[in-house]
Amino acid sequence: MATTRDSPDDDGYKHFTEDSHNVSYGSNSSNPLDEMGSRSSLSREITESMDHWEMNYHEAAIFLEEGENNEKFDSHPRHPSALPAYLLVHNSWYYGLDLTFSIILLLLALAESPSVDKFQLPVGIHGTLELVSLGVIGVELALKLRWIGWTMILKHKRTMVKGITLFIMVLESVIVLVRQSSHFRVTRALRPIFLVDTRACGAVRRFIRQILQSLPPILDMLVLLLFFVCSYSLLGYFLFSEHATNLYFRSLSDSFVSMFVLLTTANFPDVMMPSYKESKWNAIFFISYISTVLYVLMNLMLAVVYETFTGIEKDKFRKLLLHKRKACQLAFRLLVSKQTPNMVRFKQFHGLMRYYSPRTSQRDVVLIFRQLNTSGTGSLTEDEFLGIYDAITLRWRLKDPPDPWFSAAWPPLRMFCRAARKIVTWEYFEHIVYVLIVGNGLAMFIRVLESSVSLEEGARNFCASWDTYLFLTLFLVEALLRIVGLGWGEYISSGWNFFDLSVTLVALIGSLLLLVRPNLTVVVILRPLRLLRLFKLKKRYRDIFGTLVLLSPLMWSTAIVMMVMYYFFAIIGMELFAKYELRDCCTDTAVKDFYKYDPTANATIGYYYYLNNFSNLLISGVTLFELTVVNNWFIVMEAYASVAHPSSRIFFMLFYLFTMVVLTIVVASVLEAFRFRIQYKKQTSKRDEEQMLHEEVVVDWNSLQRQVQEPKLLESLQLDFVPGGVSIYIGRRRRTRDVLQRHMYISEIAQWLQEAEEQERITGINFVEESHINTRLIHSEV
Repeated sequence: MATTRDSPDDDGYKHFTEDSHNVSYGSNSSNPLDEMGSRSSLSREITESMDHWEMNYHEAAIFLEEGENNEKFDSHPRHPSALPAYLLVHNSWYYGLDLTFSIILLLLALAESPSVDKFQLPVGIHGTLELVSLGVIGVELALKLRWIGWTMILKHKRTMVKGITLFIMVLESVIVLVRQSSHFRVTRALRPIFLVDTRACGAVRRFIRQILQSLPPILDMLVLLLFFVCSYSLLGYFLFSEHATNLYFRSLSDSFVSMFVLLTTANFPDVMMPSYKESKWNAIFFISYISTVLYVLMNLMLAVVYETFTGIEKDKFRKLLLHKRKACQLAFRLLVSKQTPNMVRFKQFHGLMRYYSPRTSQRDVVLIFRQLNTSGTGSLTEDEFLGIYDAITLRWRLKDPPDPWFSAAWPPLRMFCRAARKIVTWEYFEHIVYVLIVGNGLAMFIRVLESSVSLEEGARNFCASWDTYLFLTLFLVEALLRIVGLGWGEYISSGWNFFDLSVTLVALIGSLLLLVRPNLTVVVILRPLRLLRLFKLKKRYRDIFGTLVLLSPLMWSTAIVMMVMYYFFAIIGMELFAKYELRDCCTDTAVKDFYKYDPTANATIGYYYYLNNFSNLLISGVTLFELTVVNNWFIVMEAYASVAHPSSRIFFMLFYLFTMVVLTIVVASVLEAFRFRIQYKKQTSKRDEEQMLHEEVVVDWNSLQRQVQEPKLLESLQLDFVPGGVSIYIGRRRRTRDVLQRHMYISEIAQWLQEAEEQERITGINFVEESHINTRLIHSEV
């Protein structure tokens, strides 16, 4: 199945309920079809033997993809007529189409009222675009229902939510087109549901699931936190409400708002000073409150969330592992033959790879099969087949290439390449590079100390002077020597080499742009980036950078989750507050001075606060970011409480609680990743890591001939393997979190697999329930 294997879905782990003893391997007929161990349920209407095998390969690839993407097996196509719809949706082109129109749907908020300046579109245009986008998304949903069936939608909560949201939005879009004007459309805040449901956002869905799973301890701590906030609010009201100059505790509601804001420290010490003026002993009230809720309960919440998150992370890894195991078992049953009912031969494995990973070369298919076949029997057992997900990620190269990459080059060029190789492999070459980096840093320091007439001249001296081009040229020469001496593939395999080349080229381009446009002073940041290479020298920094690499997928997911949350609250904020003007608002309130508007007067500290509003999507995003930082966030809240309604404070308080929950989980994930890496480094030596990240496969040509038995394929493999001899290849894994987890949890993995096997033996359960997937194994008498 020619599909891209992207980030996993979040449909969760599936328990399976079909008796393995009911599996039949062939029949007693003499038909060649009996060589098949089991027939795919997608081949019911096919009569040719080879076509049956092809459908077996196809369905086995689908099982493996469902295991990799963590999709429920009850959404598996159950009939040949459902396969075209399944293949259309699970297609890289449709993935891109679905993602594109989901993004367009989100961007329509820029053109809808209240719109961003110069982006506004007539109602007919943005309404039509919305319907088209919803139509494309609806096609995917309709096709999915084609193979899972309408009765299964209740079990697919994400599909059900998406369908309900789609129906509501289509209805509202039609109403907008008919009326030719927008109405109160707070449901636009649900548009991110379609983006999150795309295949590209699989990791985002996993992160959202982890947030939801972490909610119980967070909610418990929030209840305790709010108890203290309410208790201190009540006490503050009875202590300070009679003070005439104290505007923070005039009523119980004012007291609660003041103490809630004090939880974020945004109004401290302002909220304390009127009471402190009455009596210095009143400071005890505020000090005890901040000490309890901020330094004890908030940190305790982080500790509880961290502990929960760590358990969730390990449990998620376990479930994904067992889900993949079950997918391999289902695929394995479709690849065995009657003659070898417990083994998969190379011919069937090769057929599987044509659908599961069509871009994998013939050489790599052979090497993957050999790497899996640890027993050396020439056929894969079920236990060996379970390693296919790991084996397919290996990148192969000859262990000892007969000649360097430049061996066939023009003789003078070959001499230059050989000399470059000697230079870059010289033990002191790296030291020379670090000396150059330090020299570049000293040159920048001297340039900073120089006086300049203007900012443009200072920027030109800093990143477009002779010393800039000298060091950039030397860095480019260094990169060229490495590329020529090692070859592009080996050079780019190092992340630091890629970083060095990238920042050098970017700095060079920035310096040239500054010569053309002197006012583009922002490019001064590009030259110092090469100094980051110096941090590699210290182990602590290497651990930090290593943690950042592990966290990069999570940080990407976090960024999308934050943007989705911002979009959700921005749409609601625009619908609620876009019509209100904040200039010269808030008369007779504590924040009135922040909103005074006089274009002829000199700017004061609060002069521009009226710009923090919800007039369009982009400005709303900036306003929400300021609320996230929480510095003076209550000023914006009090302004809208004054011009709109006091209950509007609920919007801002909920936004703070949402951001606090997400950011707390982000901090917990960073701590967990750093702890995980430190433990990994302590338990794994450099030698162990090299063995873990590399696999060696020895291929003897004579055994390869017996294994392949296809003249055309053998002929094509002669370019990669030595006819009549032996070839040794090294497969390299990327240092991903999944790989490190498999190494760290090796004892737990053995225990999990043993428990799963014992559970299957006790219950007699091995495959998916027939009501979920229909019959996986169609015997020859069907």
